[in-house]
Amino acid sequence: MGARREFLLAGAAGLAAAALLPREAVAQVPATSEVVGTEHWAAKRVGGESIRLFLWRKRLRDPAAGGPRRGTILFVHGSSVSATPVFDLRVPGKPEYSVMDWFARLGYDTWCVDCEGYGRSDKHRPINADVATGADDLAAATEYIAKMVAEPRVLLYGASSGALRVALFAQRQPERVKRLALDAFVWTGEGSPTLAERKKRLDQFRASNRRPIDRKLVHSIFTRDHPGTSDLTVVDAFADQVLALDTTVPTGTYIDMSANLPLVDPEKLRVPTLIMRGQWDGIASFQDLANFFAKLPNPDKQFAVMPGIAHTSFRAKNWQLAYHLVDSFFAQPTPVYTGN
Repeated sequence: MGARREFLLAGAAGLAAAALLPREAVAQVPATSEVVGTEHWAAKRVGGESIRLFLWRKRLRDPAAGGPRRGTILFVHGSSVSATPVFDLRVPGKPEYSVMDWFARLGYDTWCVDCEGYGRSDKHRPINADVATGADDLAAATEYIAKMVAEPRVLLYGASSGALRVALFAQRQPERVKRLALDAFVWTGEGSPTLAERKKRLDQFRASNRRPIDRKLVHSIFTRDHPGTSDLTVVDAFADQVLALDTTVPTGTYIDMSANLPLVDPEKLRVPTLIMRGQWDGIASFQDLANFFAKLPNPDKQFAVMPGIAHTSFRAKNWQLAYHLVDSFFAQPTPVYTGN
């Protein structure tokens, strides 16, 4: 009963914050603050081989222009797309769709990484790049970032299978994670209509290390759960940038999410954690995430349901709500008193 009461209180607070947030309350980012981007490469050692992982970094040219520094964010992509289209989308007249620019202007040092098999990272190994492989990628990426910024812990955000990657990494190496945001996460998969459909193609996914992607598949990410939640002109620009980098992607995360859940043990996830669920997300049921949330041992945790959003919060019409939730959680002061 205690765990249920804890969830209901924390969950209600998150729901209320999400439901009542006015548009004016979202931080307005000064568009005149110049953001610069730089390419980086991390090396992941696998046996005697070095795997090159592409990282993209964006921050203010003049750090003083963004006010107090808020920390270092590493953004991690999902199953069917690489990092830069998700987190640094370029849409003429719509600068807000670059997540990295937005957060850089708030004072964050922002990074994203192409996991092995995606985007500009190495793709030559004959593997399907499952969730555990992605967690290995994050070990290499965070080690590199720590050397570049002289900061041992990152603020870690992952969406969909990216949320599984970051959660597994945080479970393995909590000393490298300051705060964790899990967006469109799934625990057991119970009650998921999307995964029920995906399981029907499990033999097909197991037969190959890679699967094809095209414009129709990219569009389906935004329309399968609840059409109308995203601006399709933005989705078109997104599809252009996704397909310029990849026309096939690894099958490993699809197999994991269809046949191998759960991959993360909430009782071993001890870092401060935010769970974000779109109102109409078909990947995970509310109850699946509620059960996961209740088992998280760190009292510094939040559960937020995002109204009017399906699976992809950063590309939704209600993107400001998602940005606000991540910024609020990442910028939250460390508790002075914890009762210990």
